[in-house]
Amino acid sequence: MIRKIIHIDEEKCNGCGLCASACHEGAIDIIDGKAKLVRENFCDGFGDCLPNCPTGAITFEEREAPAYDEAAVKESQRKKMEEKLMTEQEQNMMKEVAQHAAGHGCPGSRFMQFDHNEEHQEEQAPVASVKPVSRLMQWPCQIKLLPAQAPFYDGAKLLIAADCTAYAYANMHEDFMKGKITLIGCPKLDAIDYSEKLTEIIANNDIKSVTIVRMEVPCCGGLQRAVETALKKSGKFIPWQD
Repeated sequence: MIRKIIHIDEEKCNGCGLCASACHEGAIDIIDGKAKLVRENFCDGFGDCLPNCPTGAITFEEREAPAYDEAAVKESQRKKMEEKLMTEQEQNMMKEVAQHAAGHGCPGSRFMQFDHNEEHQEEQAPVASVKPVSRLMQWPCQIKLLPAQAPFYDGAKLLIAADCTAYAYANMHEDFMKGKITLIGCPKLDAIDYSEKLTEIIANNDIKSVTIVRMEVPCCGGLQRAVETALKKSGKFIPWQD
């Protein structure tokens, strides 16, 4: 079939690998120091790899190519996830003691201590005139527990938040949750693909906007990628912010 697919100019390619990392479908590999489109049926034609190429080596072209095989992509992603989890479990067993002793490892689990100096804060902070109010508008709120369709989605503004944000950000309810339907999850610990559930929710309901609230650690990037994928697959143009 004739369809839109990426083209990589190997003369311009410097082998940095940014395009391979940006391609969530796994269509690109780095071979002999050059990026190559090795799985044409894995290329969805969205071009997530284009803006990540520093040399402009990637462009679109229309040519004869096999159709995008979403089932094959998901199966490949599933196998990679299983291999990654097995590898991580083995590595964690070996590194756990050393990481805890040195305070190194994944930025998301690195030891940190905050000295808030509570006595000083109490002297400086203004006295609250009212008690805090919960702004949670529905239940459940875990992404994997939420239904794909529900009355509370009608005309809703979605807040899709990483689990840790509510504990790290003091005014979470007033600044982010107020007036929104809240969906929470942890892409590192849940080890599931949120994009499928989020695609169903966005595609099958009247969603007005999407706000992502995440931590700055790399593992939280999985939540943002899931939302971006869901927005693309839903076929809807919905304003969103991270």
